Amino acid sequence: MNKVLDNFKEFLKASKEKIDDVKALYFSNFDSLKLVKRGKVRDIYEVDGNLLIVSTDRISAFDVILPTPIPLKGMVLNMISYFWFEKLKSILPNHVISVDPEEYPKECKKYIDDLMFRSMLVRKVEVYKLECIVRGYLAGSAYEEYKNTSSVCNIKLPQGLKLSSKLPEPIFTPSTKADVGHDQNISFDEAKEIVGDVLFEIKNKSLEIFNFASSYLYEKGIILCDTKFEFGFSDQDKVILIDEVLTPDSSRFWFKEFYKEGISQESYDKQFIRDYLKTLVWNKTYPAPVLPKNIVNETVNRYITIFEKIVQ
Repeated sequence: MNKVLDNFKEFLKASKEKIDDVKALYFSNFDSLKLVKRGKVRDIYEVDGNLLIVSTDRISAFDVILPTPIPLKGMVLNMISYFWFEKLKSILPNHVISVDPEEYPKECKKYIDDLMFRSMLVRKVEVYKLECIVRGYLAGSAYEEYKNTSSVCNIKLPQGLKLSSKLPEPIFTPSTKADVGHDQNISFDEAKEIVGDVLFEIKNKSLEIFNFASSYLYEKGIILCDTKFEFGFSDQDKVILIDEVLTPDSSRFWFKEFYKEGISQESYDKQFIRDYLKTLVWNKTYPAPVLPKNIVNETVNRYITIFEKIVQ
């Protein structure tokens, strides 16, 4: 697709043979740049009126940041998002300016080693305060809600669906975008109160991207169970794709070859970490437990595998 993505493929190929030697980035420390926000995974700086998004190797589970970094994770997330941003340009515009640190403003150049492969220079846009979730299969909180109400976010579904059942068609189920704590599932009408009539376009674009990505991924041996999108707007564009796109942190990816309705699925995403944490005596609040080396390495392998399946 371009030289940065091609170079990352080569870097990843060499790195996966010596994961123990890969330097993880837990917190970025670019003291001459203006830090705007430190999220669960990404650190965001303001540079020349634009934003520099740095994907670290932090990982969170149950809304708690774990103390153990996952080497290469931030790079994989960043490069998968970039791959999709490029691929989805024909559907709608996005906020990406560049992922090549050589093209960043001069004040970034002294941090080039830490920025390589794990950063993205993007336009600063206004953000719609909505998590735009599309579900193609019944899993997670949607399955729990369905068991009680036979619906998800006020969308009535057929009787008799099971855990991991494929839905008759993908559904758009928005949620609040909480700065602190948990997002809350809301109805379409409640979402419309937040963003107005533009919600119709947001919904249509979310479903269009989901259907496009589902077909692409299915050919790669991956089932896209569900995913979330975020959108913004600018003077030039009423709806613009932002944040991250179709990554293991924003999506449930299942192994097509092992899929079976009625059971929990083997996955490429960070559900592996959640499943491990559920075996521990931990109340899902800070501080989180340290991850053992075998869990870290297996998680790294899953992130590498999903990148290779999607991009190559």
